[in-house]
Parts: sequence; C-alpha cells; structure tokens
Amino acid sequence: MLGGNIHDAEDAAQETFLRAYKGLHRYDSKRSFATWVLSIAAHYCIDLLRRRRMKLISLETFTGQILPDSNPGPEKQAFQSEQQREVEALLQHLSPKDRAAVVLFYWYDYSYEEIAATLSLTVSAVKSRLHRARRHLAQVWQESRQSIPLEAHHHESPAF
Repeated sequence: MLGGNIHDAEDAAQETFLRAYKGLHRYDSKRSFATWVLSIAAHYCIDLLRRRRMKLISLETFTGQILPDSNPGPEKQAFQSEQQREVEALLQHLSPKDRAAVVLFYWYDYSYEEIAATLSLTVSAVKSRLHRARRHLAQVWQESRQSIPLEAHHHESPAF
C-alpha cells in the first residue's frame, strides 16, 4: 500500500487504470501487459511520493545557503538536456523494477528500506538489483561510447 493509506492505494489503482486506458495506444503487444500496467503504477506512485516529499521542504531549509542559479545559460541548458536524454536512454535498458529502484535511490534519495517497501522487495533484493543495474548501465554506457567517434566526446575531459 502507498504509505499504508488504503485511500491513497485506491486512488493510485484508479489513476493507474485510467492512465493505462488513455495510453493503450502506446502499449507494445510484444511485451507483458501486466508489466506495462505495473510500470504505470510504479511511475504514478513515485511521482506522488516525490510531490509529497517536495512539499515537506521549506525555504527555511535553505537559510544562509546560496541557491543555485535557476536560470542557467543556453549552453548549460543544452548540455543538461543532452545529459538527461542520455540517462533516460540508458535507463530504458533496465527492467521496470530495476529502473524504479535506480530512480528511487539516486534521484529521490530513498533508503534501501524505503525502496523495498515501495517495490515490495526485500532489502537484499534491492541491493542486488541496484548492483546489477549499475553494472548493466556501465556496460551499456561503455558500449555506446565506443560506437561514438572520439571528437564527439567534446564535453569529456581529455585526461580520460
């Protein structure tokens, strides 16, 4: 259940089926329907939990700290967009549960225990999935880099 609240779980189920119905044209019949619906549910729950977590952060948290520039220049925006596309493409190489574990751990700073509860896994299964996912992502990333001409790596340090 989503945070132990049956009403939230019912809302999540309803929203999942609504999104599945609306997005049925995007379903790939070569893949498992159950996995597709579960990934919709997982993404919805992750988004919901993220929104809740963001509400808990107040500006007082940042008192005395310099906030990052909220309006980066066009070059930085382009670079960040490129990086985001690369990461999203890499994540597509993972299974839905591995992808969810990675996103929850690295983007939302969930603990192993929180991820285990969210994905209905044991803590050791979460650790195993994260380890396997990191290895797989590194392998896919290295393979993608080997297929790109050297001059295309303009943003990487020449020391590497």
